[in-house]
Amino acid sequence: MTTPVCTSAPNAAASARQTLPYPSFSSYVKERQPVLLRTARSLTANPSDAEDLLQTALAKTYVAWDRIEDHRALDGYVRRALLNTRTSQWRKRKVDEFVCDELPEPERMPAADPAEEQALHDAMWRAIMKLPARQRAMVVLRYYEDLSEAQTAEVLGVSVGTVKSAVSRALGKLREDPELESVRWTSRPGY
Repeated sequence: MTTPVCTSAPNAAASARQTLPYPSFSSYVKERQPVLLRTARSLTANPSDAEDLLQTALAKTYVAWDRIEDHRALDGYVRRALLNTRTSQWRKRKVDEFVCDELPEPERMPAADPAEEQALHDAMWRAIMKLPARQRAMVVLRYYEDLSEAQTAEVLGVSVGTVKSAVSRALGKLREDPELESVRWTSRPGY
């Protein structure tokens, strides 16, 4: 039986460096980057995406550099990282981006005439002033002061149900107001 002989650490490291085709990660990247970039470009449609994909795969390779036993198979390892990364991107991708000829801009509404806006505002206040005092107070608190139904009920000392029913009746009266009817249709764009 033969006994293994220990060699000194510097000699073992030197002999290991001689057998490895790429002594460091940076030398591997410098030598193999063009080939690996072509592989990444075959997986993506955009050259910028291919560069990002390769960068991600090389980052994963760097993290595992010390664990890779056979450095002659590094290209296969990186290609597998490229493929796995791209597959993950496909799975996570949402269809919220797509190429189109024109930007989807919202249609611009024609600017409202300030005189018409003021006429509508005045007509609305005249109609609100025709409401009974309690309904008027509830409409003003709900829609002009932007209070919730519960807050309006608390301010007026009534139940939430009372606020709901009184506001509903008040809105019904406002819809039927003849002065608002004529201003409503003339102030709308397209009519």
